[in-house]
Amino acid sequence: MVIHQLHGCGSQHVETVPVHEVFRGQTVWQGKVEVFDLTGHPKAKRCYAWSHREGKNDEGERFVAVLEIPPVKSALTAVQASIISDAKKRR
Repeated sequence: MVIHQLHGCGSQHVETVPVHEVFRGQTVWQGKVEVFDLTGHPKAKRCYAWSHREGKNDEGERFVAVLEIPPVKSALTAVQASIISDAKKRR
């Protein structure tokens, strides 16, 4: 449902991939990424999606769905791209 809302296409679940991203010896993100094959998207054939808590006292939940468009080519690179995008938005 989230993929359809964010990217306007259909999807089918393929697998769940554990991801542990470390930067300078510190865990930056750790969790499970859901991998989906897409139908009806003009550029991407795959999407990587997950959710995480955010906001004051972690009361909210954010859903993330990253398309497999270069440089994104795996669950790990999707998480990395999302982290970089979030960091740029905070500047």
